[in-house]
Amino acid sequence: MLLQTGAVMRSAAPIWIAYGTPQYRRAGAALFLAGFATFSLLYCVQPLLPVFARDFAVSPAESSLALSLATGTLAFSIAATGALSQGIGRRGLIFASMTLAALLSFVAALTPDWYGLLAARTLEGLVLGGVPAVAMAYLAEEIEPGHLGKAMGLYVGGTAFGGMVGRIGMGLLGEFMTWRSALMVVAGVCIIGAIGFRLLLPPSRNFVRRPGLDLAFHIAAFRAHFASPGLLRIYASAFLGMSVFVTLYNYVTFRLTEAPYFLNQSSISLIFLAYGFGVISSSMGGVLADRLGGRPLLIGGFVLMLAGVGLTLSSLLVFIIAGLVIMTIGFFIAHAVASSAVGPLAGQAKGHAAALYLLFYYLGSSVSGTAGGWFWEHGGWNAVAAITGLCALLGLALAFFARRSS
Repeated sequence: MLLQTGAVMRSAAPIWIAYGTPQYRRAGAALFLAGFATFSLLYCVQPLLPVFARDFAVSPAESSLALSLATGTLAFSIAATGALSQGIGRRGLIFASMTLAALLSFVAALTPDWYGLLAARTLEGLVLGGVPAVAMAYLAEEIEPGHLGKAMGLYVGGTAFGGMVGRIGMGLLGEFMTWRSALMVVAGVCIIGAIGFRLLLPPSRNFVRRPGLDLAFHIAAFRAHFASPGLLRIYASAFLGMSVFVTLYNYVTFRLTEAPYFLNQSSISLIFLAYGFGVISSSMGGVLADRLGGRPLLIGGFVLMLAGVGLTLSSLLVFIIAGLVIMTIGFFIAHAVASSAVGPLAGQAKGHAAALYLLFYYLGSSVSGTAGGWFWEHGGWNAVAAITGLCALLGLALAFFARRSS
């Protein structure tokens, strides 16, 4: 491959980070922190959606904009930063994105009106685009290919852990302080995570720097990825899986505050303990994908998601929680498998391929996460389960009928 420093390019064999080495452990820990901080900042507002609806006098669909605007701008900024990282490097861009997003979370906490909060959240999503695609590209470029699934599973596990801690921490801190103070605590923890990431991540060794804004190169790279049927199936799977995941969690918080449950904020936040199963299942999914191939696990992930949606149709709280747990396990298995398949399918320009994957992934969160509010308001939980169940069925069909070679 070609390695470039400044304007000098030279040929060399890839220098992989081998499994079991100190560099592998440092890279895994650093990317775990990146995933943790990103998802903590992004999703810590999810348990607050009913609080926003009450405090700012907005509808459930409108309150979901605090999350959907952030994931929406994240989706589009990912494409730009994934391409930008080809010219400026991986590690510095991820660190800057994590730090700026945490600072904007402080701004959101201090903003007194609804539209100011939405503006801060929108900018937060925009700057967070420098983390997910670049992290995936770093792993695909630097980790020994035979153990990429394990490393990607650890990164996805970090996102699951961050999502869980951000949501639960927000609910539990709300028992002792205002939601604004709790939001600042989460932001402070994520700044510490950004510093830890910067200190731990090994420098890139296989990265090919392309200085300047070469639009022709970026357009050609994106066009090549859109021409790949295998990548298109993976992108569609990401959209559908995230649609199920975010929509269920967005509106189960509204369901459980109403009759016959009447759960308080701290009790509702505990449902996000289901993310703990996501931490485990994503790591296991990555390991099994290395051994068995991704297609059977992708099918299994969507089967579990569909089964979980079905269980939430019960009126019994224990079955609702069980359904969320099963859906969460299925989602993180599917996400770990799909994300680890992007790099090998992409060949060159892995940053662009990862950016497109995450564009579709977060569009599922923003578009379906807000659209689900319409189903909740007009058809209740049965309508929410119907639309998420349809998404899970479509994802299952994509995985089932995909060629084994993809």
